Amino acid sequence: QVQLVESGGGLVQAGGSLRLSCVASGRTLYDMGWFRQAPGKERQFVAACTWSDSSTYYADSVKGRFTISRDNAKDTVYLQMNSLKPEDTAVYYCLAAPTINRGKIYGVNYWGQGTQVTVSS
Repeated sequence: QVQLVESGGGLVQAGGSLRLSCVASGRTLYDMGWFRQAPGKERQFVAACTWSDSSTYYADSVKGRFTISRDNAKDTVYLQMNSLKPEDTAVYYCLAAPTINRGKIYGVNYWGQGTQVTVSS
């Protein structure tokens, strides 16, 4: 079992920055990632970081603006979001799974409760 708790969401103006954090407890030797879901839309992949070598992967829509990182000593994964746009507005969910490969999830997976990010124009 893995429990995930996100924090760091909020309201920011376009062009601003936010940093999301996700603290994991339980079994933590998993790939970790971030997905988001905007109202009326399906949940979509944002970024992922492997457990084995901390390789990172990003959705094209956030590449160059968002950075995912993890601190295994603290069982925490971060999502630094810069140059935010109104279309980044969504609930952001942290995910842990045995494998997250370019947005595809393999194996039993665990989700956080989500944190709201709102970007005003």
